Amino acid sequence: MMNSASSASLVPLDFWVLMREFWSFQDANVLWVVVGSMLLGIAASVVGSFAFLRKRSLMGDVLAHAALPGVMTAFLLAQTNTPWVMFVGALSSSFLGLLLMDWIPKNSKIKPDAAMAITLSFFFALGLMELSYIQGLEIEGKSGLDKMLFGQAAAMLPKDIAWLSGVAVLILVTIGLFFHKFRLIAFNRVYAQTLGLNLAFYELILALLIVSAVVIGLQVVGVVLMAAVLLTPIAAARFWSQRLSHLLWIAAIIGGLSGLISANISYMAPAMPTGPWMVVVLSLFFLVSFLFAPERGLVANARALKRLRQQVQEENVLRTFYVLNERHPSHHADQALHLDKRFHQEDILANRAMSVSVLKRTLHRLVNKGWVEQTPFSITLTPAGAQEASQLTRRHRLWENYLIEQASIDSSQVHLQAEHIEHLLTDVETREIEQTLSGASHDPHGKTIPSAVGVTLEKPHA
Repeated sequence: MMNSASSASLVPLDFWVLMREFWSFQDANVLWVVVGSMLLGIAASVVGSFAFLRKRSLMGDVLAHAALPGVMTAFLLAQTNTPWVMFVGALSSSFLGLLLMDWIPKNSKIKPDAAMAITLSFFFALGLMELSYIQGLEIEGKSGLDKMLFGQAAAMLPKDIAWLSGVAVLILVTIGLFFHKFRLIAFNRVYAQTLGLNLAFYELILALLIVSAVVIGLQVVGVVLMAAVLLTPIAAARFWSQRLSHLLWIAAIIGGLSGLISANISYMAPAMPTGPWMVVVLSLFFLVSFLFAPERGLVANARALKRLRQQVQEENVLRTFYVLNERHPSHHADQALHLDKRFHQEDILANRAMSVSVLKRTLHRLVNKGWVEQTPFSITLTPAGAQEASQLTRRHRLWENYLIEQASIDSSQVHLQAEHIEHLLTDVETREIEQTLSGASHDPHGKTIPSAVGVTLEKPHA
């Protein structure tokens, strides 16, 4: 019992000791891995954003797989795994993959997505064949080449990380220099062409930056997972903003944090490589953004949809009150309408398709808003509710007239369309429609259109 208790107590103790060791950054190797992983995450997320915005998301995956045979060929030719040799080989191979990926659709009937799949499969298969061949040779330095598949940041030497960091900084500086050009290419290629920009030149630079980001990430993340580092940060950032500058900052922060957190996890559990954990952390950032982003997240959208559904229910009930008052035996067509009649829930249900429970909840909200007055035996509109019901009916009937006069839609079809649009029209749009209709006083069915202040027009229908 003592031994088991002691071993159980050592787990949290070891955990906090390792945490303190990691965050103290006293180990130079830890610091190098953290810096390299963070710079890779930042550079890849920023340059990957432009591929994402240009709707070329799969390009990163293709280029990552296309880099593998270049690495293997460079090693066979140079007999060394020096970083710059590997970089040149991977860069050359990825660039060939890029050219092939664009050449196939232009010179055949093959679609771009199929061309990407062909390019990826061919280069990856070629790289695996070369890797298998190298493993059977008696050559120094071949150990570690297989780590290019899934990455292993812990096996990187200071010279590797220095090279990675230098290229990452160069990528970020280049993007800063050509930011406005890249933005034009990403969002409005035609406009950029009218300005006289050399599109081929800037697209080539952007492609080289993407290839460079892919190549420096091979040792950290690997061929298989590199596309996730390029694309997941910007995919997550899209839930938080629509402005490009904000998107790039958010994507860079997500990419940098994923590098830091994954390095921490790898230090705590050496059997868990940094690359796959980096992708897992990025996926968690995406999941949190997808669910909880304040404006575009799934939860926020669900709440907005619920509010819209409740708004539609409330407005439908208010307009039903208006119609019931209009149909009341005490009202005459040549008189001003007074929305002061009392009704029962059954009257509303007979004129509006909704369940009893939904109606009760809707009436409860309307009472809380001060638009409806409810007693155990009857329901009526308050002055504020009468004003709201009048404006809703006004929008509905004006839109019916607009559809007939401007869109030439048959009068039998306009009611259902107006039922949906009336909830979306703003006051400004309603005034514009009224001006277009030159002061129409009745809808296509002969019903009076309420005025802008909620009092019906006194001009009787002929």
